Amino acid sequence: MRVISRRTLQEFWKKHADSEEQLKSWYREAIKASWKNINKLKKEYPSASILKDNKIVFNIKGNNYRLIVKMNFEFQISWILFIGTHAEYDKIKGNEL
Repeated sequence: MRVISRRTLQEFWKKHADSEEQLKSWYREAIKASWKNINKLKKEYPSASILKDNKIVFNIKGNNYRLIVKMNFEFQISWILFIGTHAEYDKIKGNEL
């Protein structure tokens, strides 16, 4: 799976150093993955939440942070739409991203 863009994750973990290892781990797993659909993804990430339009919410660092990614399973591409604290996530409407 191609992840666009790692830089977004890097910028976030520079501000929130406690998220760095888990974001790096998620990134390594995502680029090696070949998820064909949401069900395959949910087998590896059962706590991930599914939003409309193939948007997935991943809990990072014990749910302290939230990562929203839009997936294109056919072309094996994912776009990082949002990374933030749980409080910041609560202020947005994930389905509207």
